[in-house]
Amino acid sequence: MAAKLKKGDNVVVIAGKDIGARGVIESISPARGKAVVDGINIAIRHNKRTQNQEAAKVPVSMPIDLSNLALVDPSDDKPTRVGFRMEDGKKVRFSKRTGVLIDG
Repeated sequence: MAAKLKKGDNVVVIAGKDIGARGVIESISPARGKAVVDGINIAIRHNKRTQNQEAAKVPVSMPIDLSNLALVDPSDDKPTRVGFRMEDGKKVRFSKRTGVLIDG
């Protein structure tokens, strides 16, 4: 199945503890069905003190399920579903909400 969401896409969380939050996809794992979104699903990781650095509590973005994310429509800034169609012999993504092309 083609990837409907890609690295660098603006997304909004539609389910879960961060519902309504927006961010940019940093990395994606289609095989696991998860993505890491900047500033979403934050967990605190504790780092031990080492010879070079102090102990610290570091906020880290954890993976979130792709089904809990919706792409933000580039034309009206609202969540949308993604469709595919052929244009000039290339497969492109488009917004099902407004029909606007997402890539290229």
